[in-house]
Amino acid sequence: MVYEPPQRLKQKLLFQGRKFNFEVSRLRLPNGAEGDWECVRHPGGSVAVPLTAEGKLVLVRQYRFAASRRLLEFPAGTIEKDEDPLTTAQHEIQEETGYKAGQWHKLGQFFLAPGYSDEIIYSYLATELEQLAMPPGLEEDEDLETILLTPQELEQAILDGEAVDSKSISSLLLLRSYLQTQQSG
Repeated sequence: MVYEPPQRLKQKLLFQGRKFNFEVSRLRLPNGAEGDWECVRHPGGSVAVPLTAEGKLVLVRQYRFAASRRLLEFPAGTIEKDEDPLTTAQHEIQEETGYKAGQWHKLGQFFLAPGYSDEIIYSYLATELEQLAMPPGLEEDEDLETILLTPQELEQAILDGEAVDSKSISSLLLLRSYLQTQQSG
């Protein structure tokens, strides 16, 4: 994969938030086209794909204000400044589900919405799960419940049109590929 940054001719920061920034830039693209493009600048996110010894996925049903509904998701969070993606995943699984993982494996990474954002999501398989006796508390804005589903049940929920976020759908695909490789190898 070749990295081809555009030539930035002008940049204007329109909003600086606690989790992301929003800018408009005058760019010259690699094909020579020039124009103004909006972009959400995001530090990236990390998602844990917790898998129990019984083959169940640990998900959360979380209220998301932008969607005005509860979404089925793997535990995830924004990567903090000077934090590596795995550390973020390790915090989030404990905070959001009350589980701790003894084994971690990177499944992959992907862009979340490259049409308007530079956010990259890092996806990790979490196994050897153990429920914490004293899980850390949720953040003030988190409204969620823990759900256990088999990979097949999650896939069926997606196909049935249940509200599942894109990072979880993408991570399920990465998990399926990883598990197939493990079974054939």
